[in-house]
Amino acid sequence: MAKVQSLSKPFQIALKDLFTWFHSSKVRGLVIGGVALAFLGRPRLTKDIDALVMVNLDDVESFLKSGRHYSFVPRISDPIAFAKKNRVLLLKHTRTKLPIDISLGALSFEEESFQRSKKFYEGNLSIRFPTTEDLIIMKAVAHRPQDLADVETLLLVNPRVDLRRIRKWVKEFAKVLEMPELLQDLERLLKETKK
Repeated sequence: MAKVQSLSKPFQIALKDLFTWFHSSKVRGLVIGGVALAFLGRPRLTKDIDALVMVNLDDVESFLKSGRHYSFVPRISDPIAFAKKNRVLLLKHTRTKLPIDISLGALSFEEESFQRSKKFYEGNLSIRFPTTEDLIIMKAVAHRPQDLADVETLLLVNPRVDLRRIRKWVKEFAKVLEMPELLQDLERLLKETKK
């Protein structure tokens, strides 16, 4: 697993502030996206930090206000309405100017991801990352070209993942979202990485 010190200084600072905020607010949070890929797979260029938190929509406004103390401010004019509609807070870390996208979790899969997550300690601060399997599921469901490339990387770097769990959840998301291509593309990537 990579170390926080292997990230550029702005990412180190923003991650420490982010998890200090989460801990002080008693909010469970995970790093997902490109930064998580660097820790669980292989580093790649990323311009932001993506996180997942379990915050009730009724508490979003107070959660957002508390973020100012840790240098997190909205990137858009009406962040609460946007968050309630899209379940995402689009923020900026003022000390580093890094964009921070915080997804608001609510699904049983997301709750389970927190239960299964891995703690990494940076000094006296704990930073959480999803398991490799759960990051693969998140990336397979996001389904953008970069996400599918990330799934391939994670499968190549971690050949002993729990395929039953990955298939189960991707199949469930494919059904609920009426997107059979989620499972089809996962199966294609599984074949390609087993060659």
